[in-house]
Amino acid sequence: MPKATDVLKRLVLGRAVRSERLQETLLSKRLALPIFASDPLSSVAYATQEILLVLTLGGLAYLHFAPWIAAMVVLLLTVVVLSYRQVVHAYPNGGGSYEVVSVNLGPSAGLVVAASLMVDYVMTVAVSVASGVDNILSALPQLTEHRVLLAVGFVALLTAMNLRGVRESGRAFAAPTYLFIGSVLIMVGTGLVRYVLGDAPVAESAAYGIEPDDGSADLAGMALVMLVLRAFSSGCTALTGVEAISNGVPAFRRPKSRNAANTLAVMGALAVTMFVGITTLALISKVHITDDACRLTGFHGDCGSLHQRTVIAQLAAAVFGGEHSVGFYVIQAATALILILAANTAFNGFPLLASILARHRYLPRQMHNRGDRLVFSNGILALAIVAGLLLWGFKADVTSLIHLYILGVFTSFTLSQAGMVRHWNRELRTLRDPVRRRHHNLIRALNTVGACVTGSVLVIVLASKFTQGAWLAILATVVLWVVMRGIHRHYDAVSAELAVTDPCVELAPPSRILAIVLVSTVHKPTLRALAYARAFKPDRLEALTVAVDRDDTRILERQWQDLGTDVPLRVLDSPYREITRPVVNYVRSIRRESPRDVFAVFIPEYVVGHWWENLLHNQSALWLKSRLLFTSGVMVISVPWQLESSARADRPVPSAPGAVRRGHPSSRHRH
Repeated sequence: MPKATDVLKRLVLGRAVRSERLQETLLSKRLALPIFASDPLSSVAYATQEILLVLTLGGLAYLHFAPWIAAMVVLLLTVVVLSYRQVVHAYPNGGGSYEVVSVNLGPSAGLVVAASLMVDYVMTVAVSVASGVDNILSALPQLTEHRVLLAVGFVALLTAMNLRGVRESGRAFAAPTYLFIGSVLIMVGTGLVRYVLGDAPVAESAAYGIEPDDGSADLAGMALVMLVLRAFSSGCTALTGVEAISNGVPAFRRPKSRNAANTLAVMGALAVTMFVGITTLALISKVHITDDACRLTGFHGDCGSLHQRTVIAQLAAAVFGGEHSVGFYVIQAATALILILAANTAFNGFPLLASILARHRYLPRQMHNRGDRLVFSNGILALAIVAGLLLWGFKADVTSLIHLYILGVFTSFTLSQAGMVRHWNRELRTLRDPVRRRHHNLIRALNTVGACVTGSVLVIVLASKFTQGAWLAILATVVLWVVMRGIHRHYDAVSAELAVTDPCVELAPPSRILAIVLVSTVHKPTLRALAYARAFKPDRLEALTVAVDRDDTRILERQWQDLGTDVPLRVLDSPYREITRPVVNYVRSIRRESPRDVFAVFIPEYVVGHWWENLLHNQSALWLKSRLLFTSGVMVISVPWQLESSARADRPVPSAPGAVRRGHPSSRHRH
């Protein structure tokens, strides 16, 4: 009868999938769009809001910069999308920015990109879920006190869905993604038609003024430039997740590169359309939003308890006829769903990247293991744990989290575009066809522009957000880079140490085999260990015990004599009642006397059926093994004796997701 935990696991994850069915998990463009592009598509729900929140630090006087900032964001998004279309064609085996930079700029630079992206994927989950919870609270403010619990609960739900497999999560997330796209386009279209017909929608905050923040009034010169640049860097959150498709090219159906590039183009077109539409509608309807409601003028009431609705919520209410209209609730539900599901981009990108890094020996090899449903389960679980802790630590507050965001994205953007420039330089050295040379020169120019523009944005982001929390993201990236370098050095050192240098020496048999059986009392496990040791036909065999209690030792010696065995029993004195130290010292001493001999230490152990029984047995054996394993030339052999409780518990051992599986054989080649 299956255990309750096994039943629960099957309910959550579904049945295990055979490795041969990996090809069946490949994605069509229809499913790939919601899986890989939900993050950049959802970013339009708050990118406009982030621009307005920064500009209103100076009151309403600087909102006229919003269209120009939005235009720059659109231009940058277009350049990045076009650039990444070249990446998926040039590097169709996945890895995206990490692969491009590693190949063209070197492993250290590639590791900078990998560390930046991994930090950004964690931030994507945290910011997306927190933003989704914000939109839920805009419609249901009575749930505000449960903000953190809701956020962590949604992370757990996303984790469970992704552990079921890529196709299953894609099917579950496709409907909300397409609902969001359709509902936003309908809202924008309806609002613009009303504006053209002379019935422009008016936001609920249009009647409020906003007092400038302290020190932000009457800005001029560099102060004004910094305000605009800060607003631009906040609006660049619309670009987050663009690189995810380039990381996940192997997950597409054939032809992989073309399908990935087409999906990338569709994603870019939709993101630009929705971002421009929401920004235009926000300016038409005069949305006035601030991070401190007490700076609102014309508001009568307790500003301390006022939580302004998000920009998209105000637009939905204005366009569809109020906060109780069907359209308002549809937009809020769709926005909350897409923002929460936007984290799914990270749940696909992070495990894939971690798997590649593990294959390149920069992360523990367990990250390359596939779970029951052929997904990289360990990467999914690691991402969920870190993101959940981040949400808990920052109380799921979007404003606090957003400052840690997008830094990694623009680091990878900049370095990947620079890497592509070097890639095309290398291609052009050997290319003679004039038509293809013109094509490559054009693409190289595009990548050059992309590198310069995204590099400039990276500098702006660093300058404007460093003191507001971006330094934490930088610190996390540096720490992760150092850790991954350390892991790589460890694996390289172990490989060098284990490499066969002289097969004749390595295969040379030992001079003698000396066997020792550890004895605590005469019982069945001891006799089995003794019989097993005899089967090895060692050159010398002896039993070994430690005299912790003199009376017990004398009883053991009499029992041993009664056995009538020819195996001598050696008694080690232990005046301080230790067991481990005398045994280890004895083994090491005879090892020093006979360095060319091999020593086999046989330890009888109980096999129990309940976890709590391990607390009652095998503790001395565990300590002995842990010490003897560090002694060169000593083989530690456990001889199990199964107690009755283990027979009752004899059933297939359930494995943790990805615990004992490796990546599919077809995916093990280095890219």
